[in-house]
Amino acid sequence: MPKHRLAFSKADTAKFISHLDLMRTFQRSFLRAGIAIKHTEGFNPHAFVSIPLPLSVGFSSGCEVLECQVLDTPLDQVPAKMNAALPAGITVQRCYEAVRPVKELCYVNYIVTLEYEAGAPFGAESAIRDLLARDCLVMTKRSKKAKSGFTEVDLIPLIHKATVEERRDSVTLDLILRARLRHLPPPRGAGRPVSELGIRDNEQSPRDFISRGLCPLQSGSLTRSTRTMTQRLLQA
Repeated sequence: MPKHRLAFSKADTAKFISHLDLMRTFQRSFLRAGIAIKHTEGFNPHAFVSIPLPLSVGFSSGCEVLECQVLDTPLDQVPAKMNAALPAGITVQRCYEAVRPVKELCYVNYIVTLEYEAGAPFGAESAIRDLLARDCLVMTKRSKKAKSGFTEVDLIPLIHKATVEERRDSVTLDLILRARLRHLPPPRGAGRPVSELGIRDNEQSPRDFISRGLCPLQSGSLTRSTRTMTQRLLQA
């Protein structure tokens, strides 16, 4: 039987549900909705459910994908049944048959808007453009494999395309990032890790980081944008 995919959104308080808890939430919701899905055939069977490119805790998205295999329920009836069983903040938009494998997903589109109460800082757009135009942009991230607990990653190879648009009280970044790229170590002589945009003319910080089509979140929070490229599975 072919695999099926659920396109769903995750917002509001549901953004605080971790990836593993989200998997359990869907498994239990399938049971509550009376939708049979494929399970393993061992002594302790478990559902075949997976979510490509899982979100981090605190992030929202309007275009997430869950892979499963629906057995006996018409696909057009799955969204309504699942929405009646899922918690608030998680909404299934449609269920469809998977045609192409998820490993063909090459790019993900992020649209991030930085809003400022007193207007966008002077030179914000040019500063961001200069930042993204660098030969290398090294960030420090936590790593369980590194002895020190941290590792450095160069972000420039991960950015396929970036556009910046400045308005009166906001700056919008439209980013197309590589979805699947192995860890790239920073080049030699990369210099000190970059931790901020370096906009010093106006030291105010963004009031909200929001995504196009989603509700504003709390101050200082960051939400993943509506991932429009997820369904398109762009070729490299």
